Amino acid sequence: MSPQRGVPALWILALPVVTFGMMAGFIIVTLPQMLAAQGVPGGHIAVDVAIITSPGFWIFLLAPFLDVRFRRRTYALVFGFLAIAANGFAVLRHSSEHEVVALMLIGYSSLALYAAAQGGWTGSIIEKEQDSRLGAWVTVANIGGGGAGILLSGFVTQHLSPDHAAAVIFLVFLAPMTVFPLIPAPPPDQTLAGESFLRFSREVVSLLKRRDVLVALTLFTLPSASFALTNVLGGIGKDFHASPGLVSLIGGAGSIVAGIVGCSFVPSLAKRFPLRPLYLVIGLVGAGFTLSLLLMPRAPWTYGLAFLGENIFQAAAFATGFAVIYEVIGPGNPLAATIFALLTASMNFPINYMEVIDGHGYDGRGVTGAFLADALVSGAACVLLWFVLFRVLQVQKPRAAARPQPAVAE
Repeated sequence: MSPQRGVPALWILALPVVTFGMMAGFIIVTLPQMLAAQGVPGGHIAVDVAIITSPGFWIFLLAPFLDVRFRRRTYALVFGFLAIAANGFAVLRHSSEHEVVALMLIGYSSLALYAAAQGGWTGSIIEKEQDSRLGAWVTVANIGGGGAGILLSGFVTQHLSPDHAAAVIFLVFLAPMTVFPLIPAPPPDQTLAGESFLRFSREVVSLLKRRDVLVALTLFTLPSASFALTNVLGGIGKDFHASPGLVSLIGGAGSIVAGIVGCSFVPSLAKRFPLRPLYLVIGLVGAGFTLSLLLMPRAPWTYGLAFLGENIFQAAAFATGFAVIYEVIGPGNPLAATIFALLTASMNFPINYMEVIDGHGYDGRGVTGAFLADALVSGAACVLLWFVLFRVLQVQKPRAAARPQPAVAE
């Protein structure tokens, strides 16, 4: 297979990611505020968010099915619709913590499959020279969509009735998917689609023997650049004397600005430095920034600085991480959705468990405990990975060697 003709501009390829970002923004800022209004403690909210977003690291077990039978566009359409519908029902039932967690767990499972199908779809139709630029656009769409989702969902849930708020959220979150017809959607590889499940499973397992896949998995699985505090800050605005309205404003508009700023540096830096060391440098500098926040007063402006700074570093890390993923996928890869899901799962995994660690730190020592836990664990992971990957294993810049081909039988 080869890259598709008639591929639209990269920003159009990234536009459906806005749907993912808007739902993620709702989950990490608006939903915690809704739960906090019901009297749920901040530490419990962090655990609830971790449970809801857990499919981000285990749903890859189902992702191989996104590469067979139907076009990835079809899978993206179906699972995107299901995710947004679950989100709307959660708005209607937000008075019950347990119902919200159950509904959003289903919704985020569908959202993760949507992201895998859409990411594998677009990643397999671009040229390899476009990896870092598409990674930046995708991150802008993700974080910018998150900001838009926070602003919208925060406003409608505070000013409209639950049924009207759910309807508005459903329609707006669905809107970015209307560009699907503009994007070429190649059919699944007929060799894979026609083989037995056992044969297909062997091809999937063979991915784990590829050096570039293993290096990326190692890089992402440890919390070197997770910046999980972005998912915790939404529920602790009161510790900085920030009002719910200010939290929504900073979380919404701030996320958009931070996403653009964080991503803007990555394409130029990717031309000068290997992507994998760049990823670790972003994580290490970001950990230092998190520690510096402990020297500042617990004031609304500090909350704004923390939210903006953590999101800038997370945006840069995501853009670099997505560039690594697209580089591993390569043009025309028949297992594109599987690889995308596997590697994004490994990126999401540390965010999820770091939310729990940060939540425990918050329960023990408040803001200081959460910030210390996040910075020290992430900084240690960066140092360890740098030593193991670039000193012991001597990982080289992948562009210096030929791209490995997917292990699909002729």
